[in-house]
Amino acid sequence: MISSQEALQIILNNTQDFGIEEVPFLEATNRVLKEDIRADRDFPPFNSVRMDGIAVSFKAFAEGKRVFPIEGVQPAGSEQQTLKNSTNCIEVMTGATLPHNVDTVIRYEDVHISDGNATIHIDAVTEGQNVHLQGKDRKTNDVLIKKNCVLSPAEIGVLATVGKTSVAVAKQPKVMIVSTGDELVEVAENPLSHQIRRSNVYTLVSLLEKIGIKAETAHISDDKPQLKEKIHQFLLSYDALLFSGAVSKGKFDFLPEVLDELGVEKLFHKVTQRPGKPFFFGRAVGSNALQKTSVFAFPGNPVSTFMGCVKYFYPWYKKSVDLVFENFDKAILAEDFTFKPELTYFLQVKLENKKGLLVAVPAKGNGSGDLANLSNADGFLELPDDQTDFKTGEAFPLIRYR
Repeated sequence: MISSQEALQIILNNTQDFGIEEVPFLEATNRVLKEDIRADRDFPPFNSVRMDGIAVSFKAFAEGKRVFPIEGVQPAGSEQQTLKNSTNCIEVMTGATLPHNVDTVIRYEDVHISDGNATIHIDAVTEGQNVHLQGKDRKTNDVLIKKNCVLSPAEIGVLATVGKTSVAVAKQPKVMIVSTGDELVEVAENPLSHQIRRSNVYTLVSLLEKIGIKAETAHISDDKPQLKEKIHQFLLSYDALLFSGAVSKGKFDFLPEVLDELGVEKLFHKVTQRPGKPFFFGRAVGSNALQKTSVFAFPGNPVSTFMGCVKYFYPWYKKSVDLVFENFDKAILAEDFTFKPELTYFLQVKLENKKGLLVAVPAKGNGSGDLANLSNADGFLELPDDQTDFKTGEAFPLIRYR
């Protein structure tokens, strides 16, 4: 057996490159950007007006001028006008180009307009006020969005601003999620007294959808020839296989043996952790060295499968697409807790904010088979294997899932 830290490092040393594809910018939300996005012109592209009001030459105001005849109106979206007489003004609208020969905008609330004149009734006017200068935010060719970030609606707006109708993003991996076992039936079925529904598969589907991966699913019965035949096809077609069950020491747990016979290189099997001790990770390399399939085989207990995905698959995926994957989150244990085996323990916790501190309250359940308890918790507190007594107020690494 290896430690949880060793297992994670092995997984991170065996990431993959899924390639790059171009997608329409409106379909790029939550995808990983694979190109720098640069300004195609200055931001803003012209000296723009920030307030509805009048535009004047500050010099005239400084010399005591308070009543300004109105020469015209500069709407947003119209060609730039020119003030002909420096002692006059032009009415301007928010977002409009600042007219030539003016440098200061005074909002309508601070002027009175009558008989074609604008009278300023305040003295607190500063040169250049309410003007957004060309290039003040960004210059042409400045990097607006750096590659290897996850695109959010904020970045989609930037893509639209610079005219990027399509954008280069990391391809998502092709993933197959496989359940095994004759005790499993479909969600819509009524299970017999000795059967259960295929909940683990759909938990994994949802966990992968959360990071933008649309996985396929399959179920294989506890029949070794059938397992071998189907898994062989999956290894030829997918970047990653996620299994739930059939990796322990049960009489019908054929999966490790089948993977070995199919040429999957076992990188480890069994981790000093709870839940999820029988976790298997391996890889298959096809005839083309670029064709690889990573195999994550989680124990069938629902909490083990869930924890294995967020602890191990998520970092593998993030590193594969060049996202920062380090987990710096920590939470403070809310009460004393004891765990005696020399194993890393992933404690289910409910999170609370107490005076600005993130506090983890143990969500006591009934072991790794207690699927319902996951809905009572917000994450896992990772308790190290070199301690048995964990004291109130101690901080430990946190894996959040909500």
